Amino acid sequence: MTGASIRTVRVSMPAHLRTLAGVSGDVTVDLDGDVTRRSVLDALETKYPMLRGTIREHVSRERRPFLRFFACGEDITHKSPDDPLPEEIASGAEAFYVIGAIAGG
Repeated sequence: MTGASIRTVRVSMPAHLRTLAGVSGDVTVDLDGDVTRRSVLDALETKYPMLRGTIREHVSRERRPFLRFFACGEDITHKSPDDPLPEEIASGAEAFYVIGAIAGG
């Protein structure tokens, strides 16, 4: 999709990340190029720098524990961050979800 027009992607985050970013509800990020988990998170951290280090580690850029990623109802947490996201996400029809995981017994 490189060279394509700018795509606007909706991102849904847990309440604590929305509070930190100073937003309510879903946010949008604009992408010029491939729509992947990495490109969405890069754009999110650029637009909301206060989120840097909260979703991914600062240096390794690995996902923080207890966060999961969903696209079109599918858990994509363990897929490659460079895999293209579904067209429904790339078109803004569906939101890309950052979800807080729950642990316990």
